[in-house]
Amino acid sequence: MYPASTPASRTRAEKFDAMVLEALEPIELRWGSELADLDLAVDEVPEVEETSPDDVVWGQGVLADVGVPLAQLVPAGVDPEGLPSRARIVIYRRPLEARARDGADLADLLHEVLVEQVAEYLNIEPDAVDGGES
Repeated sequence: MYPASTPASRTRAEKFDAMVLEALEPIELRWGSELADLDLAVDEVPEVEETSPDDVVWGQGVLADVGVPLAQLVPAGVDPEGLPSRARIVIYRRPLEARARDGADLADLLHEVLVEQVAEYLNIEPDAVDGGES
C-alpha cells in the first residue's frame, strides 16, 4: 500500500530497531570510544531452555522485570565454534513492547535499559552513563 521509502511501510521490528538506535545515540555520543568493542543486537524474545517458571534462572548480565528478561549483556568470550566473540547487549523486543504504553514510553524504557546495560558493561553507575560524572 505504501511506497517502500516511506516510514509507514516499515515493519514493527524495523521501527523498533530504529528506536533502539535512537535511544543509544546519546549514550554513544558520550561513551563512544569506551563502547568500540561492544555490539548491539535485538531478538524477539529471550531463549528459554526450561519451560517451568519455577526452574528458570537467568544468567549473569540479564536485566529482568518481574522475572521477564528485557535485555542481556553477553560478555566477550568464545562462541560455540571456538571463535572469539565480542561483548554485546541483546535487547528483547517483545517484552519491552509489552511493557510500554505508547511510543514515547517505549523510547524512555529503551533508553533506561540501554543505560543499565552500558553501565554494567563499563562497570560504573547508571547515573554516570546518563550524564553524571564517571
